[in-house]
Amino acid sequence: MARIYLRGKHFYIDYSYKGNRIRKKVGTSKRIAELALKDIEVKIERDEFKFIAKDCQINDLIERFIKYSVVNHAPNTQTRYKTILKNFKLFSESHPNIKKASQIDVGLLEKYKEYRRVSGPTKVRTTTVNIEIRGLKIMMSRAVQWGLINQNPAASVKLLKITDAPRPRFLSENECQTLLSSARGEYRDAFFILLHTGMRIGELINLEWSDVDFKRRKIAVRRKTNWIPKGTERDIPIADGLYAILLQRFKQLTDSGSTYVFPSGDHADMRRRIKRALVSTAKRSGFPDVTKIHTLRHTFASHLVMKGVDLPTVQKLMGHADIKTTMVYSHLSPDHLVEAVNKLDLS
Repeated sequence: MARIYLRGKHFYIDYSYKGNRIRKKVGTSKRIAELALKDIEVKIERDEFKFIAKDCQINDLIERFIKYSVVNHAPNTQTRYKTILKNFKLFSESHPNIKKASQIDVGLLEKYKEYRRVSGPTKVRTTTVNIEIRGLKIMMSRAVQWGLINQNPAASVKLLKITDAPRPRFLSENECQTLLSSARGEYRDAFFILLHTGMRIGELINLEWSDVDFKRRKIAVRRKTNWIPKGTERDIPIADGLYAILLQRFKQLTDSGSTYVFPSGDHADMRRRIKRALVSTAKRSGFPDVTKIHTLRHTFASHLVMKGVDLPTVQKLMGHADIKTTMVYSHLSPDHLVEAVNKLDLS
């Protein structure tokens, strides 16, 4: 809502536009102030109004966004934004004439893509460039909402076509058996559950017994008061082998009063311990290239596809928000595709 008011001898206009409150002195004539108010109301209604942004130094915007991220994002997301903005800060400092957030434009961001992909000190894959551009889009959008710039210059910057993404590493059935045979203690349970559910490590660490329905044989991946899953919320069926593992853990742990399937006073520490256990177990098992927990998630999806499960079903089980993410496994189902085509008979 816009209004005029008198302060001393001068009239002012007070109005809001896209979340920004603006006060503007227009002179001593009430008539002129009323005309100016009408003009502003019309422009706001037609979305033709352009307010003067506050602007700020690029480094100040980065610092403010990082503080915002600490409050609003999960730890892993915070780390990702810090890395992205550290790279962009180094790049912007190589352009001494560009210091203000308002000076960031499409041309500069296109140069940044070229810098990260080709000419910079560290050449990265297209997927990494795209992740960084998405991060910058989000930061610049937030800057608009904060009234620091008039529009998001990154909005029209296109992502690179991915041509160099490696196919995800997954374990063969023999490797899975070897890994589980070599694993020790609770880490074997963790690896088994990850291989048979496709859950992310964060989903496993935040899994509580209240999420496990033994009667319906389903695991519910749901948001918690202090945690939100990265993908979509979903139910994962519990197969027989997984049921036995979970029931055994339930009997072992419920007497301790723990609400978590993998109890730990520090979730970050539990994440690190499971990763270290995977690295050492994989190395001991003869495949030292397996260094990421996410490999077990890839294994779950890959074996589903190779056994003929359709991609929309795999998408749902994995909690992918976009089917494009699931399509990375499509190359694993050639026999399934051939079988589908053979079903077509137009004679």
